[in-house]
Amino acid sequence: MAMGEPWRDEGGQSRIPFGPGPVARPLLTDPDAPDYDNILACIRCGLCLSVCPTYQTDHLEVQSPRGRVALIRAVQEGRLPLESPGLKEHMYHCLDCRACQTICPSGVKVGELVVATRAEIARRERPPLLERLLKRVILRWILLRPERVEQLVVPLRLYQRLGIQALIRRSGILDRLPGRLRTLAVMEGLLPRLPARPLRGQLAEVTPARGERRYRVGFFLGCVMNVVYAEVSRATVSVLTENGCEVVTPQSQRCCGAPHAAEGDVETLRALARYNIDLFAAWDLDYIVSDCAACAAQTKEYGHLLREDAAYRERAEAFSRKVRDITELLAEIPLTPPAGGVPVRVTYHEACHLCHAQGVRRQPRTVIRQVPGVEFVEMKESDWCCGSAGIYNLTHAERATKLLDRKLANIAATGAEVVLAGNPGCLLQLEAGVRRTGLKAKVLHPVQLLAAAYRAKGGPSDIRDRAAERSGG
Repeated sequence: MAMGEPWRDEGGQSRIPFGPGPVARPLLTDPDAPDYDNILACIRCGLCLSVCPTYQTDHLEVQSPRGRVALIRAVQEGRLPLESPGLKEHMYHCLDCRACQTICPSGVKVGELVVATRAEIARRERPPLLERLLKRVILRWILLRPERVEQLVVPLRLYQRLGIQALIRRSGILDRLPGRLRTLAVMEGLLPRLPARPLRGQLAEVTPARGERRYRVGFFLGCVMNVVYAEVSRATVSVLTENGCEVVTPQSQRCCGAPHAAEGDVETLRALARYNIDLFAAWDLDYIVSDCAACAAQTKEYGHLLREDAAYRERAEAFSRKVRDITELLAEIPLTPPAGGVPVRVTYHEACHLCHAQGVRRQPRTVIRQVPGVEFVEMKESDWCCGSAGIYNLTHAERATKLLDRKLANIAATGAEVVLAGNPGCLLQLEAGVRRTGLKAKVLHPVQLLAAAYRAKGGPSDIRDRAAERSGG
């Protein structure tokens, strides 16, 4: 053994445990399987640890992006069975916020690897009967038709209109529920004031531009936006028409498929993608826009999702190329500056599906800063997940609350009167946090700020009153 090489043993072999080498053929090879080459790109540098919410909360290697990649690699190399106890649990501990993808110098797509592994588990597992039935009802029945989502919300609307919600919240009875029933308290705490009617039936299929038509834009109306945040999407259509867009809102459009992707139901996801592609293809559109970051992120992936489908490959790619987040589109066309002012101090929370999944970071700030009278204050850790992450705030309520409290502290430090966010899950989570803590800040979507400025026509804005009305439920 050469002198000065204490890392070798007496036989000249390395003492350093480098681990197993790559395999010639990974275990999972179907088109939807985790990309083995991308897994191997992980150099375990640890940069992802600094931005991973679960690692920063728990400080456990298995709760880090590189820890999850190591687990997925072990599955692909046959060292860890896909059915191993705990593997599914660790895959669902991930928020899929994709902050790790933004910072990764090697281009490891951790979020996509995790989602692909969930899908592989879903194809092979047989969960308890109740879980199977619940997922089938939600993913393959309710979310397949917008009218079913609307019907589901009717009892919740009555719950509020009849004063039952106010009574329940004053009593505090839900806070005393034991065990898993505590999830009901979390769900009720997230419920904001619902609109009197869903927006879908109120919008014309074609809304003309104000003045000269510059673009014809298809509006992808999200499920939650339709029944919970109708005033946001109404503001989106108004802002688009103010900017010379004729807005086409197909009445029979269906869910984008984001919930199905998160739960590994790729079969239904592809069916929804094909349906929506066919529906919007009937119109000659310049863009397809969404005010829901999750919807925009998912529909931008239709091209990749259907890459193996010869009948839909090119059409899916063409569809995805047209998709824009509302702020992304307004920054691109570009925005017609509002004549009215909105004298308010605002900060901005970056939805994970917007900043990390789509890489849309500059455009929302560009749009917000063009509103006269706005004082824009940057927030510390603006791109950190708020803890919503689909239904993560229900399935992992304790960790989600820790993430939300961290976000609320950063909001409070800005002294902002309004916090803006571009995703319904974030709006729900932040509104619930504001109500719980009594934080003096209103939660709005950026288009509501713009709509208020266009309404003002040079006069004072009613943004504070409308924000207070929104958060009062």
